[in-house]
Amino acid sequence: MPAPVPDGPVPLPPGFAAHVGNVGIKDGTDDLCLLVAEVPCTAAAVFTRSRFAGPSVEVSRRAVAGGALRGFVVVSKNANVANGPQGLEDADELASLAAGALGCAADDLLVASTGVIGRPYPMDRVRAYFAAAPAADGTDALAVARAIMTTDTHPKVAVAELPAAGGTARVVGVAKGVGMIEPDMATMLAFLTTDAAVPAEQLDAVFRRVVARTFNSLSVDSDTSTSDTAVVLANGLAGAVDPVHLEAALLQVCLDLTRQLARDGEGATKLLTVTVTGARDDDQARRVAKSVLNSPLVKTAVHGADPNWGRVAMAVGKCADDTDIDQDAVVIRFGGAETYPARPGEDGLAALEQYLQGDEVEIGVDLAVGDASWTVYGCDLSDGYVRINADYTT
Repeated sequence: MPAPVPDGPVPLPPGFAAHVGNVGIKDGTDDLCLLVAEVPCTAAAVFTRSRFAGPSVEVSRRAVAGGALRGFVVVSKNANVANGPQGLEDADELASLAAGALGCAADDLLVASTGVIGRPYPMDRVRAYFAAAPAADGTDALAVARAIMTTDTHPKVAVAELPAAGGTARVVGVAKGVGMIEPDMATMLAFLTTDAAVPAEQLDAVFRRVVARTFNSLSVDSDTSTSDTAVVLANGLAGAVDPVHLEAALLQVCLDLTRQLARDGEGATKLLTVTVTGARDDDQARRVAKSVLNSPLVKTAVHGADPNWGRVAMAVGKCADDTDIDQDAVVIRFGGAETYPARPGEDGLAALEQYLQGDEVEIGVDLAVGDASWTVYGCDLSDGYVRINADYTT
C-alpha cells in the first residue's frame, strides 16, 4: 500500500528534543529513542490491560501516576516481556541510564518496549551505548517514528495546530504497530507532544476520550499486545489553549495515526473501516463494528474482492447477547450501496466486486435500535500476514 512518508523532517514542538540510535538489539537499524522536554510536562497515558503486561508498562504506570513527565525512552525489536524479575530490573536500569543521559530523574521518564516477547535486553550493549553519553539534540519527529518501528513498513507521523495564548500551539504525534493489534486501552506505541499548556486532569480526560474513538477503535488481527502504550506530553511553552480546540487537535492527530496504522497492517492491501449506526449505545455500536472488522471471513472477502456481503450479516449475528438487534430491521451497505435487505442482483454484485478492488473499503451497518454510532479501523487479511508472522523471530 502507499507509504505516506513526509518528504522531509517533521519538527517536534518547541521545547522538545530527541536522540535516536542503534544499540544492536536485533540488527543495524535504529532501535533506541530518547525524548526530553526542557521543562516539566503535564502528561497523560493509557496502557495495555493484558495480564502479561511487560515491566516497561509497570515502570511507566508508576512514573506517570502524578500526571507529570519529562520524556521517555523506547527500545524497539525487544518487548522485554515474560522475563521474570530480571525484566523489571532491566527496565528500571534502562530508565536510570536514560535519565543520566537526559539530565533528569528516572521517575520522570516513561519507558516503552516493543518487539519479540520472552527475550531479555542485551544489557551489556545497552550499558555500553549509554556509556558513550548520547545527547538529545535532534528535533525530527520522523526520526523518532523510524526508531520505534518493528514490522512497520514506514514511519508514521501526524501534526495539527491550534490557537494558544502565545500564538499557535502544535501537536505532533508518532506511532508504530502493524501486528498484534487489538488495543484494550490505547494502542501499540503512540507518543504525542505539544507545547500547549494544559492542566493534568484536563489532559487526561481529553486524551482518554480521543483514544476511545481512535486507537481503541483499531484492530489488525484481534490480538492485544503486552506492551501497548499511548502518552501525551504538554510542556506549556505556547501558553493556554481552549479545551475544545485541544481535543479537536488531538483527535485529528490520533485519527490520522490510526488510519496510517490500519493501512500498514501486516500484509495489508486495503484500509477497511466499519461504521455502525442506529445502535442502542456506544458500547453496542463499537461491539458490533468490531465483530465485523475482526471477522477473518469478512477480511479475506475484502482482500479477494469477493462480493460476499452475507459474511457481514454473519458477523453482526454473532453478537448474540444483543437481543434487541432484529435481522429484519438491519441495513448493510458497502460504500453507499445497500446490499441487505435490498439484495443486489448480478449487476449489483459486479458493481460491489469492482468497489472492493479499491484500496479503501467502507462497510456500514444500521441496527435501527437507537441513535448511537461508532467507527472502527482495520485492514484486509492476506497471505502476507501469515508469512510475516510465521517467520517473525527467524
